[in-house]
Amino acid sequence: MNSMTKITEQPSLYRHLEKMSVEQLTTGINNEDKKVAIAIEKALPNLNALISAIVEKLKNGGRLFYLGAGSGGRLSVLDAIELPTTYGIEKGKVNVILAGGVDRLQEAPEEMEDNAEDGWIALQQASVSEKDIIVGITASGTTPFVLGALQQCRKNRIACGVIVSNPDSPVAAAADYPVEVITGPEFVTGSTRMKCGTAQKMIFDIISTTTMIQLGRVEDNRMVNVLLINDKITDRAVKMLMEKAGLADYDEAKAILLKYGSVKKAMDAGCK
Repeated sequence: MNSMTKITEQPSLYRHLEKMSVEQLTTGINNEDKKVAIAIEKALPNLNALISAIVEKLKNGGRLFYLGAGSGGRLSVLDAIELPTTYGIEKGKVNVILAGGVDRLQEAPEEMEDNAEDGWIALQQASVSEKDIIVGITASGTTPFVLGALQQCRKNRIACGVIVSNPDSPVAAAADYPVEVITGPEFVTGSTRMKCGTAQKMIFDIISTTTMIQLGRVEDNRMVNVLLINDKITDRAVKMLMEKAGLADYDEAKAILLKYGSVKKAMDAGCK
């Protein structure tokens, strides 16, 4: 029996919230949120190791699978769906296995996280292999959906990491690259959509952005591979191309951009 301490379930440091004013509530929540970046800073060495493993797998033709339930799983969906547009990577390079299914995201069927077999079944259906890497997401560190899948990954020599908000958890023991981000008790006791969720969102940003930069999807500090999906992004890309190629005429730059489909492709073609 694991004797881990679930800090995420410990009582809030604040009492009688229902008696607080709006100002007291927002000040308290903001003070707790300030702790998140500090907790992530302490976890950076382990996070760096996980990201380095992700980059290596993706460079060698593998895929990244986020595997989660609850708020953390849903946040990983938001991260993954933006990457093909922002960085021009092919769909299917970064994926999400969500308890209950991504197609039921809005329903939030959190009872599905108690099934220890479903995560591994879903990974098998996606033809997961040793070329890929899995990142589990669980605030508690005991979610059966995540734990069961990571244990099967270990048996099948599939690299896996985990983002968890409690120390000494079963999922950390099952992962090759555990990242423990200990944010402490929540403002509302046990409401891990708050600080834990904020930490998870920040970590997804760090993982995906760092990985995409390492994969060459960014030049200088610009999204040169961004897909031209709307007027705002196209306008941004036109101005980017004008700056990089030394073009003075907006319409000319836009015509070149639309011909090639991205700033990167236009620059590689010599902006002809």
